[in-house]
Amino acid sequence: MLSHPIAFIGGGNMARSLIGGLVKRGADPSRIRVAEPVEALRAALAADFGVQVFADAGEAAYGADTWLFAVKPQAMRQACESLAAKAQSQRPLVVSIAAGITTAQLRRWLGDDLPVVRSMPNTPALLGAGVTGLFASPEVDDAGRQRAESLLASAGPTVWIDAETKMDAVTGVSGSGPAYVFLLAEAMEAAAKAEGLPDDSARTLVLQTVLGAARMLTETGEAPAELRRRVTSPNGTTQAAIETFQAGGFETLVAQAVHAATVRGGELSAAND
Repeated sequence: MLSHPIAFIGGGNMARSLIGGLVKRGADPSRIRVAEPVEALRAALAADFGVQVFADAGEAAYGADTWLFAVKPQAMRQACESLAAKAQSQRPLVVSIAAGITTAQLRRWLGDDLPVVRSMPNTPALLGAGVTGLFASPEVDDAGRQRAESLLASAGPTVWIDAETKMDAVTGVSGSGPAYVFLLAEAMEAAAKAEGLPDDSARTLVLQTVLGAARMLTETGEAPAELRRRVTSPNGTTQAAIETFQAGGFETLVAQAVHAATVRGGELSAAND
């Protein structure tokens, strides 16, 4: 793993999770270079993982054959343009985790013929339990795909997307998706308290219910509809709850929410152009 140096441009939470995953899987920390302007973050990365840290992005990128951009979408253009000359001389594989930033934008800011992989991880990556959607520009060869996949796999499973137009949908489903689960848990906890359950009991019941349901979904291999059917007894308590959800247009509301997030992803791209 990591036969050549990799440079992280940005050393925030998501970069930290990827670095931690790489080191945990046996990557040589000396091959990981991180550019981060905040001194405290640099010091923590160096102390916790033994990676090389730099205040200047150009110094971190020097000699690295993979550059992973982990800066906020609104800062991507400036970060890329500051490294454009170096990108043209080094010809790195460019990987971005910035929501809404397209491969066309990255290639325009860094150089039109560079290999670029656009990715969309989600926040459970901080626990190594995330999922990442990946899209490669035509310049990315099989080796480049493998490098990008190996890098992002340190945060959880990866899914390759065949058309970049679908990446905003990845953002709408999985990138923003953890917040949908948090919202459901928040509402369930409030409802439990309204039914008279103590605060600590309500929280434990909700958290373990969400965790258990997620494990059943991932470990049984069964479709969500089938698992739902199995726990819904005719005329029972679960059926009463499910019918209440559906009477309120639950499925339609979820579809509308995912679509709204998908549309917003496209708007972010335009706003940062």
